[in-house]
Amino acid sequence: MRVRDGVRRSGLSVQPDQTIHQAAKLMDDQSVGSLVVVDRGAVVGIVTDRDLVRRAMAKSADPSARIDSVMSTPVVSIDAGAELESAFGLFREHALRRLVVTDSGSFVGVLTVDDLMINLTSHLGDLVRPVTAETIFGQHDSPVPATS
Repeated sequence: MRVRDGVRRSGLSVQPDQTIHQAAKLMDDQSVGSLVVVDRGAVVGIVTDRDLVRRAMAKSADPSARIDSVMSTPVVSIDAGAELESAFGLFREHALRRLVVTDSGSFVGVLTVDDLMINLTSHLGDLVRPVTAETIFGQHDSPVPATS
């Protein structure tokens, strides 16, 4: 499975000169926990709900301040065509909850730990169904023995 197949929702981006208030409002309106900061097509940062709390609200930042004043950098990204399993290593190595997904250097979305957990539990559910049926309903042998 490729990274692009593991992304559950497309990511949202903002310009670096947008305000903290505008970014917070967008996050609230769209029910997302992060925004990727893009300047002239290049990813320059990411701002999360945690960044807004710790770097803006806790420090009494002016809501009209630029969002790039509270964004996180550098951004850890992964190519949309990469194997989804390679994201596990990046999440572990960088202790992140979100990876910016790019395609030929352009921002295309955000892969979250939540996305991976949803995908993983879905796959586990697929594996456990036949085992559960066998446990509940018993082993069902073929009515006619196989012949060679």
